[in-house]
Amino acid sequence: MSRPTAPPQPNEEAQAPSASSLMAIIALILRIITWVCLIISTIIIVTTTATIIGTYQTIEIHFNDIIAYRYVLVVNVLGLVYTKLQLPSSIRLVISGNPLWKSPGFLMYDFLGDKILLSLLATGVGAAFGATLDLKKNLDDLDDILQENYNNTALSLIRVKLDDFFSKAYVSAGFLLIALLTSVISSVISSLDLTKKTY
Repeated sequence: MSRPTAPPQPNEEAQAPSASSLMAIIALILRIITWVCLIISTIIIVTTTATIIGTYQTIEIHFNDIIAYRYVLVVNVLGLVYTKLQLPSSIRLVISGNPLWKSPGFLMYDFLGDKILLSLLATGVGAAFGATLDLKKNLDDLDDILQENYNNTALSLIRVKLDDFFSKAYVSAGFLLIALLTSVISSVISSLDLTKKTY
């Protein structure tokens, strides 16, 4: 008579690589989403212009006329460069299971780089939304004052063009916000990686 055998126990070592490969895939997807959102945000902010045709002259308003939007562009470019530098390592980790660089210094670079990028993106989002909200509100308030107190509708005629200008800035800031959110998750993953390797 054969003795009953215990059911096979799951091999913890076999499960660990699948969990780490899943984390590597998630990290890669997050970096790609961040990169794509930063590209879209950059394209939109750079192409944000308004042309106001007046009685005596035509005025072109560009994104670089507003300091906060220039800062957003710098943040986008720095984010694009950093994320592009991180992509080869993330791709290699997904394909082979081995990081591009195995030194503990790279983990620290990854950890600190993610935190710096996170700070830059957060301030860029704040600058973009804050400047757009303030400028649009001030324009609307000034237009209302001119209409109510002086029956002057001169600003109302250009308000539509400026509203379009600010709407584009909002869209750019929205993509920057998505990049920030994906970077937050990516930052948590790099923190976990550093913790696993150092302890």
